[in-house]
Amino acid sequence: MSFTWTAHRFSGGALALDVANSVVLRLHPERRIDRFADGAAIDSFAEAANLYGAEKERFGIVGPVGSGSRQSLIGLREATDRYFRAQVRADDRPELLADLLEAIAAVVRQPANSGKYIALDVATAHSALSLVANPEPDRLKICPNCEWLFLDRSRNRSRTWCDMAVCGNRTKAKRHYRRNREETQP
Repeated sequence: MSFTWTAHRFSGGALALDVANSVVLRLHPERRIDRFADGAAIDSFAEAANLYGAEKERFGIVGPVGSGSRQSLIGLREATDRYFRAQVRADDRPELLADLLEAIAAVVRQPANSGKYIALDVATAHSALSLVANPEPDRLKICPNCEWLFLDRSRNRSRTWCDMAVCGNRTKAKRHYRRNREETQP
């Protein structure tokens, strides 16, 4: 199946969160879609991160991961999602932090790529470590529509959806449809 990474797929506000959000409908096993199931999708994600990622200036050029590093990236993605999802829910479990730090260590212990770019897995590890080292618990949120993790960078911390143009509009359209349907029914 062909898939194109768009700006919406990078609405997490940090590369580590965007990578965690590469699993669509994560909490619904019967409908879950892992966008990284195909190795080519991981490589195209790295390319798209250079265009749309919030941290593209921080890392410079993000490049593909080595074939041996793909499993480490997936492990890091899952540990990132578990840890930060628990943080949003104020479920402070030390073992989740330990798992995340172990996943980060597994990635950064891998041989480095050329000086031309930073590999996606290494950039993701740095991004996750930055989020752990500089926590902003009141800015980390879960979208009520798609359940993605995102950083609320709004001044008054009132952002509700990962992306107003997608999830916000979908939620408002559903509400409008329900309201109109209720008004027309006898």
